[in-house]
Amino acid sequence: MTDAGAGPTAGTQDGPVWRSRRTDRRSTRTVRVRTSAVLIAATALAVLLVPPVVQLDQQAVDLSAKLLPPSWEHPFGTDDVGRDLLLRCVYGLRVSLLVGVAAALTATVIGTAVGACAGALGGWVDRVVMRLVDTFSSVPHLLLGIFIIALFRPGVWPVVISVALTHWLSTARIVRAEVLSLRSRPYIDAAVSGGASRWRVTVRHLLPGVLPHAALAAVLMTPHAMWHESALSFLGLGLPTHTASLGTLVQSARGSLLAGQWWPTLFPGLFIIVPTLAIAGLAGAWRERLNPRRRSELML
Repeated sequence: MTDAGAGPTAGTQDGPVWRSRRTDRRSTRTVRVRTSAVLIAATALAVLLVPPVVQLDQQAVDLSAKLLPPSWEHPFGTDDVGRDLLLRCVYGLRVSLLVGVAAALTATVIGTAVGACAGALGGWVDRVVMRLVDTFSSVPHLLLGIFIIALFRPGVWPVVISVALTHWLSTARIVRAEVLSLRSRPYIDAAVSGGASRWRVTVRHLLPGVLPHAALAAVLMTPHAMWHESALSFLGLGLPTHTASLGTLVQSARGSLLAGQWWPTLFPGLFIIVPTLAIAGLAGAWRERLNPRRRSELML
């Protein structure tokens, strides 16, 4: 009698525990998404509103106010030539976002086209394309990016080209795998049996199915492209030193950090990290929605 009564009690206890864990993970994911959305909104407002509202020249030099610590007048302090770091960080974020978004979109277009062609055509085309992808993937992105950018003069668009040409490989793999998965669906067989050409099947049926995954790849690639631009600019190979980007700001603050002034390095670094984490948080929630199996595993 005691054992018989103990079974239902244990079962009733396990149920609420399982539901509470799932609820806790849902609430954690909700908090993460909302926090990421707030940070992205704050970043967008700063980029769009601060330059028009603050009527100051971010290149204006004031040697009498150089390396001032954070204060009410200069919330982020000043750099080694007296320029306001808050304004410089906002302008640097604008440039880094431009590079990141442009490079991510370009790389996504290239990767989607290559992956769709490899998956739709199959055969020797698929094998040749994927061997080329594997060959390029074996070379470190930074080394290949340095080689590409060395062919151009320093500027925004050479950095965009360099980052785009080194970051389309993962998108090509994702799109190819999704195309191969879609080719086995019954409606694709029905379209082919109905006389649809391979081009029509690819454009009308396969590409719309992979676009959400390609868009997610572009979102995830944006912060990665920002980091890549920052690394190139930090090495002196990306944007010119007089151009305010987050990479050039960190690069120009190396001497100040060695002298004990921490703010010229800290705040540009935070402007790199915070948008990256915010975009990754929203992209993670989007990825869970695109992949219900992964989402159910996380909920359990």
